Amino acid sequence: MAIKKYGPTTPGRRGMTVTDYSVLSKVAPERSLLEPMKKHSGRNNTGRITVRHHGGGNRTKYRVIDFKRQKTDMPATVKTIEYDPNRSAFICLVEYTDGVKSYIICPEGLKVGDVIVSGAGADIKPGNCLPFENIPVGTIIHNIELYPGRGAQLVRSAGNMAQLMAKENGYALIRLPSGEMRNVPLNCTAVIGQVSNIDHENVNLGKAGRKRHMGVRPGSRGTVMNPNDHPHGGGEGRAPIGHSGPMTPWGKPALGLKTRKHHKRSDKLIVKRAGK
Repeated sequence: MAIKKYGPTTPGRRGMTVTDYSVLSKVAPERSLLEPMKKHSGRNNTGRITVRHHGGGNRTKYRVIDFKRQKTDMPATVKTIEYDPNRSAFICLVEYTDGVKSYIICPEGLKVGDVIVSGAGADIKPGNCLPFENIPVGTIIHNIELYPGRGAQLVRSAGNMAQLMAKENGYALIRLPSGEMRNVPLNCTAVIGQVSNIDHENVNLGKAGRKRHMGVRPGSRGTVMNPNDHPHGGGEGRAPIGHSGPMTPWGKPALGLKTRKHHKRSDKLIVKRAGK
């Protein structure tokens, strides 16, 4: 997937880049797989803003994605490759031999007309979904299940991929994009290949308006506020924050604080933490 650049015809266009969508199918989404999405603009049931910087944005509908791939041993043909406003990866519409249609996360290299299948006997090629016990060691994978039957939870965003490193004692050892090494039960499933839209991370929005189209409102830095509005505020000129580390507007540690619960049940499955 390529990146499309624009000439500096306006200040917003200078440096702006977009994803080249020429590989996508120019069709409307499948209506039977659309669901409405209500906006809350960061407000709770009493109308108070509990999540800042939410609001606006283009109206979108949710595409129902099949993360479980439970139609085993039934071939499905890729009908379209489409843009999804709710995620960074592309999605593709597949139609099974019994006529059922569903959306899946599109892996890199999958094309319209290709046939994919889910099941233990599937070939090792992009788009096929297999249990870990049937995937060779060293294979690049995505859409990883953590618990059998729950559906894919890991490695779903654009350009991401994990690698199967080993299989022993009923577990598969996988290396995640963060560098974390984690064990997953062998009867969990994963999809072969890398997630599509690899160049998504290289896109330069170019202007603030594109962020507003995504439903993100502006946010002010704490250092430019008054001390009664933020712990970083106050002082003469560009003063330091005055704390041992950055803090939230409510005085809690921010930016780097570990939030994972201690003694979590799945701690025993993590062989190596990310960044260590």
